[in-house]
Amino acid sequence: MREVAVVTDSGANLPAELVRQYHIHVVPLWLRLKDQLYRDEVDITASEFYRHLREDKKLPSTSQPSVGDFLDVYRRLAEQAHAIVSIHLPARLSGTLSSAQAAARQLSSLPIKIIDSGSASMGQGFVVLAAARLAAEGASLSEVVEKAREVASKVQLLATLDTLEYVVRGGRLSAAANLIRPALQVKAMVSLHQGNLRLLGMARSRDRAVQRLLDLMAKEVGDKPIHAAVLHSEALEEAERLRQTVAERFHCLELHLTTLTPVLGVHGGPGALGVIFYLEG
Repeated sequence: MREVAVVTDSGANLPAELVRQYHIHVVPLWLRLKDQLYRDEVDITASEFYRHLREDKKLPSTSQPSVGDFLDVYRRLAEQAHAIVSIHLPARLSGTLSSAQAAARQLSSLPIKIIDSGSASMGQGFVVLAAARLAAEGASLSEVVEKAREVASKVQLLATLDTLEYVVRGGRLSAAANLIRPALQVKAMVSLHQGNLRLLGMARSRDRAVQRLLDLMAKEVGDKPIHAAVLHSEALEEAERLRQTVAERFHCLELHLTTLTPVLGVHGGPGALGVIFYLEG
């Protein structure tokens, strides 16, 4: 029996090898495409999804895992662990956290702590990794929860989007929609921190947008050691170059490269490119 089992959703965008290594349990979100339901990263690959996204005029829709989806996982883990820490997409951006909370209330056989990661993609993934690494060492429930909340308060996601069309149509920047619609084709820069998705500004070229993101990152971390990741959607060559730049410019304790999962790609669109990081200690 493990002391603590760690659960997350597919919005964490964790590389498969890390999921296996740290015994992380991933509950997939759902994607509706052409009236067909797909489990995120299970029934459809990223390359298949982005091809559909470019070709289809109708924007796919997403939905959180059901309460039953979470109950199935929690009940199975009740036979394998003394407690569960379940870490999910921000409540401000997804109903996933609510489904997990509802499932936890229905299961009284073991303690389940539900945590809002405040981020997405590897921003959420880093919160999950920090918890899972500590759990693998046999840490207590309170220690794992404290570590997850600490990382959630620090992790930052900075990205440039090829277009604002998808994030506006998906409603994730709806409050600013009227202001930014005239500039949908300009390279936008956005940030996600503690559940707040903000428009940082616009750039006339991709290179300028990426440089601005790196400058913002440098201002935050200086030469201190960090955990970092580069994310992309259909922009692998640019992501590889950005990863190399991050490796050369910053003191990275770990540096991952990840493709934006389909349910996040619905809002980021093809061509997204970004950095995710948090300070060690």
